Amino acid sequence: MIPPPRATRAEFDRADETPRASEREYGTGIYRRRIVVRLDGGHASGELEDDFHHFRVAIEHDGEVVTGVDGSGVRSPWTMCLTAGDPLQAVTGRTLAVGPLALGGLDAKQNCTHMFDLASLVVTHAARGVEGDRQYDMAVDDPDPDTADRHARLWRDGALLLDWHLRDREVLSPDEWREAPLWSGFIPWADAHLDAEVAEAAVALRRACDISRGRLGDLDEMETAEPLLEMMSGICHAFQPANAPLAIRRKGSGRDFTDHPDLLLADFDARN
Repeated sequence: MIPPPRATRAEFDRADETPRASEREYGTGIYRRRIVVRLDGGHASGELEDDFHHFRVAIEHDGEVVTGVDGSGVRSPWTMCLTAGDPLQAVTGRTLAVGPLALGGLDAKQNCTHMFDLASLVVTHAARGVEGDRQYDMAVDDPDPDTADRHARLWRDGALLLDWHLRDREVLSPDEWREAPLWSGFIPWADAHLDAEVAEAAVALRRACDISRGRLGDLDEMETAEPLLEMMSGICHAFQPANAPLAIRRKGSGRDFTDHPDLLLADFDARN
């Protein structure tokens, strides 16, 4: 399916245009994520969409610091995710900076992980001061059933930037990424070892590799997030112990974009 030109796209219903995530057998699909950030003077905004999430963040700035922030959910796995704009207010007052530690020092686990990641990219885009859009596209294949190997790629503005071959939590190739500690201190490692722009992209792809494993199960079998607290307690806003019992599952929200990559954020302009 080829979407219409960006300037003429209206908002569309994901449930009508994409299959339910649970309809595709695990091991046969591709997890996809798209992030678009936009700078227009003192206003910067961005959206993130993948199989499970669709969030929006907008900030106002004076060229030096963030003067206002708004975070909202368009599509989320749990109802509590939609309240994550409240803890995101801690971004107000932050100095504009580039690199994966642009929001360093803030408590990411009190926030929605994905909204917080997006906020970091919106802030760094504003810090660079280059008006217009930047787009990240990520694809992570389901694991090979025999070797558990995965292939993860990231394109920035249409150009392939990162291409990782993974086994479990290790990068097999390219060689220069073999020592990258993907699941143990990766953000400070990336900040210390990589160019700021490559580091931002690498952190985004690492997150995609992690979230892609969500395709393994069907969360629609649950009513709330509370049963997952034993292994996920405190990892994000929705999984804070006080919030998880109130986080009602938004059944049917998970969609499969394996065959529909161009539909991710296809209606971005309708909201921005």
